[in-house]
Amino acid sequence: MDEGLEAQMSGDGVRSQRDFPLSQLLQVAIEHRLMHAETLAYMLHRLPLDRKVAAEGKAELVTAPVAPAMIEIPAGRVTMGLQRDEQGTFGWDNEFEAHVVSVPAFSIDQYQITNRQYLDFIAGGGYDNIDLWSQEGWAWKNGKDITHPGFWQRRGDGWYFRTMFSEVPLPLDWPVYVSHAEANAYALWARKLLPTEAQWHRAAYGTPGGEERSYPWGEEVPSARHGNFDFQRWDPAPVGAFPAGNSAFGVAGLAGNGWEWTSSQFGPFPGFQPFPFYLGYSADFFDNKHFVMKGGSARTAACMLRRSFRNWFQPHYPHVYAGFRCVSH
Repeated sequence: MDEGLEAQMSGDGVRSQRDFPLSQLLQVAIEHRLMHAETLAYMLHRLPLDRKVAAEGKAELVTAPVAPAMIEIPAGRVTMGLQRDEQGTFGWDNEFEAHVVSVPAFSIDQYQITNRQYLDFIAGGGYDNIDLWSQEGWAWKNGKDITHPGFWQRRGDGWYFRTMFSEVPLPLDWPVYVSHAEANAYALWARKLLPTEAQWHRAAYGTPGGEERSYPWGEEVPSARHGNFDFQRWDPAPVGAFPAGNSAFGVAGLAGNGWEWTSSQFGPFPGFQPFPFYLGYSADFFDNKHFVMKGGSARTAACMLRRSFRNWFQPHYPHVYAGFRCVSH
C-alpha cells in the first residue's frame, strides 16, 4: 500500500480494526494496489518505446466497423451507491450511502466515441473554436499547445496511435482516449452533452421493466466475453467487439475498454462518512475540480466493475485511459 494509506492505518490501527472487519481492511489494501497497477500503466505508457520490451500478448481483435447510433432510454429510477448495512459488501467511502435518483428520458450513444469520429471534430476546427471550451480548458489547451489527443502522433500526412509498445496507424474503430476538457468540447461540437453519473447508471444497469442489474449484461460474473478489462490486454479493442456485454437497452462497451467521463463533479453521496483510517481518500478530492468516471479500462481489475464503483480525475489530465459517449434530450 502507499505510504499515506500505510501511515494512517498503522497510526490508528486499533480504531480501524474495531470499526472495520479484517476482511474489509484487506480489501482496501488489495483494491488500492490494483488501482496503482493501472496508474503505473499510465506511467509506463509514457516511457520511450525503445526502453520497453513487449511481452507476448493476445492477438489484436478485428471486428467489422459499427455505425454510430443513439439509443433512447426511458425515464426511470436508479439506485446510486451501496447500503452501509449490507453484510459482506465492500465499497470505498465515496460509494456510500445508497440513494434513489429519478432520471428523465434521454438518448445515449450506443458506442463510445471512436478515433474515426474524433477525427471529424479535429477536421471541423474543434481545437480552434473557443466557444466549445471552458475558460480553464481553453487556457490549458493553449498553454500546453494541445492540438490532438495525447495518445495520437502525427507522422507526415497520417495519424498514429501510441500503444504500450509501439506506434500503429490510428485504429479508427478504437475508442478515443482524451481528457475531460476535450470530451466536453467534442460533445458541444456535436450539439450534445456528456452524461451525468445518474444517466450513465440508467443506461448501464437499468432495464425497460424498471429492475436494476449488477452488471450491464446481468448477474453473471465478469468474464473475457463481456469486455476488455482485468488486464487481458494492454491496449483498446474496437468499440463493438463485445456484444455479450451489452446492457438491457443495447448500449455497448460499458465495462472496460476505457473509463467514461461524465459531466458530474466528484462529490459525496448523502450520508457520506470518510474512512476513519484514511480520512482524505475521497474527501480531499471533493473540490469541484474532479469529474466522475465510470466503467473501467483494459487495465482495470474485475472486482472494480461493481455498479457502485466511482473513479475520478481532474479535467486536464491527458494520459488516463478514458473515453466518453454523449447524450441528448
